[in-house]
Amino acid sequence: MAKVERYLRQTFANHSIRVVGRPKKTDSAEVYIGEEFVGVLFVDDEDGDRSFNFTMAILDTDLED
Repeated sequence: MAKVERYLRQTFANHSIRVVGRPKKTDSAEVYIGEEFVGVLFVDDEDGDRSFNFTMAILDTDLED
């Protein structure tokens, strides 16, 4: 997960991004910016090709000014 964390930090130019393992789960991690939870990162090892899928929900209340 450290490699994915470095990738996200570089891609989004934000060193506050943290990837934190989930208790009792080995196929996913939580993504935070600072202390705020922003989404879940899933590992996909299908057919020996590893990829990572990031899922982030945006609520209507998050869009209000």
